Amino acid sequence: MREFIVEADGGSRGNPGPAGYGSVVIDATTGETLVERAEFIGVATNNVAEYRGLVAGLRAARELDPSARVRVRMDSKLVVEQMSGRWKIKHPDMKPLAAEAARVLPPGQVSYEWIPREQNKHADRLANEAMDAGKRGEQWDEGASRAALDARSAPAPAAPEPSGPPGDAAAGAAKAREALARAPRSRATAERVAEAAAEAPADAAALRGGGAETVAEGVARGVAGTAAGNRMEAVTEGRSGAAEETSSEAVTEGRSAAVGETCRTTTAPGTRAEPVAEDVRRTVAEAVSEPRAKTGDDVRAARTVALSAADATAPAAAGPAAAPTVGWGAAPDLGAPATFVLLRHGETPLTPQKRFSGSGGTDPSLSDVGRGQAERVAAALARRGTVQHILASPLARTRETAGIVAARLGLEVTVEDGLIETDFGAWEGLTFGEVRERHPDDLNAWLADPEAEPTGGGESFAATAVRIAAARDRLVAAYAGRTVLLVTHVTPIKTLVRLALGAPPESLFRMELSAASLSAVAYYADGNASVRLFNETSHLRS
Repeated sequence: MREFIVEADGGSRGNPGPAGYGSVVIDATTGETLVERAEFIGVATNNVAEYRGLVAGLRAARELDPSARVRVRMDSKLVVEQMSGRWKIKHPDMKPLAAEAARVLPPGQVSYEWIPREQNKHADRLANEAMDAGKRGEQWDEGASRAALDARSAPAPAAPEPSGPPGDAAAGAAKAREALARAPRSRATAERVAEAAAEAPADAAALRGGGAETVAEGVARGVAGTAAGNRMEAVTEGRSGAAEETSSEAVTEGRSAAVGETCRTTTAPGTRAEPVAEDVRRTVAEAVSEPRAKTGDDVRAARTVALSAADATAPAAAGPAAAPTVGWGAAPDLGAPATFVLLRHGETPLTPQKRFSGSGGTDPSLSDVGRGQAERVAAALARRGTVQHILASPLARTRETAGIVAARLGLEVTVEDGLIETDFGAWEGLTFGEVRERHPDDLNAWLADPEAEPTGGGESFAATAVRIAAARDRLVAAYAGRTVLLVTHVTPIKTLVRLALGAPPESLFRMELSAASLSAVAYYADGNASVRLFNETSHLRS
């Protein structure tokens, strides 16, 4: 069965005033615009124009295929809620229009979804073209329309400037960890490191004018004074390989890997303090002189890193050893963590084609394969019996997956906007190869820099990480001690895992995440996180 998306809008310059509507029918699988409709309708209200646009869009879809499933997307909350049957229709002008819309196609073939205005640009521009034509005493001319082009080229709303390193305050402290971990130090030294960072001036201009070097020198002297005589050997696995085909949907069936809580350190005598101090000096200077204002979260993260590293590596004192703050011997009084079970939605028609499919595209529903995957993961979660709440991204594929699981578990689904997929801009619906052919420079910049946006003003991975981290913090506080299923997408899941591990942004290109796979992260009261599962797909093979 074919599936269409109808986007419709209407406007009135005066309300009531000169009015017009615009509608577009889109192929839900390919993202191709199939039909555009627009008309100047004389003097009318906004709501009347919106309903007229809806009727025109539904009729155009019926002309293409009267048996097709249709998903209507509009930024009119009134029309969406009334046509969905959740709000009563009281206005006499609305009742006949709503009845007319309901008769175009059988009710079971049509669903309605509210979208923000910025996601309805194509229909909005058609409506404005119709009103402009009416002002000239003409009717809208499809051949002269620029609505589709203007909608694609319009800039997206600017992402908020990150207040710290991209993604997470704790990730900013990872730079300090890399240098500080090379030499154990007393807790007093660690406190000096943390205090130096905390007392750094908040004004970025002041820091770049010399404050950063002052802070860094003080930290370096503290390390040099106490690091001699001990050494920590830190072995890190080298990063290798260039990022290949990577997108929200460009993934392959992955190898399941459970990630344990493993941390091993060794100490040995003989480390020279001076190189370590210099390394720390450079690291702290770089961290505090970045041209972004630091927040309280950055300071707390730096303090946590410094103090926990000191506790973990300090020589054992006489008497009973204190319990470490991380690892297998963590203090037992933290209470149950907030555990997020992360479920990627089932396949859509775009998934096997490995096409970019984010929040700025056609919003496809699950394919038959995807619905079967959702049924299997629902059965697996029912056997485990641990999920207490279900949250889902607002996109159709995640809400459909969540609904199938919720029906099996007897739970309600709460929509969480913060879990939505990245907006891939003009790359939506394209394969990696097609993007490389059409936008090679933009693609190379995107692969190299988390701040880079996809062509056409999509969302950068840095902006996505800021958004995901804010949602994570809000949900951890709301669901402390609970197990919550988050039904979301590739980029949000990879980002949550990356932040939990303190991994760099480029790690997003080195994770493999299959459709309908399960991952899990536990968040403790002391701020630590533990990745417990990643890309588990055994339920799909049973």
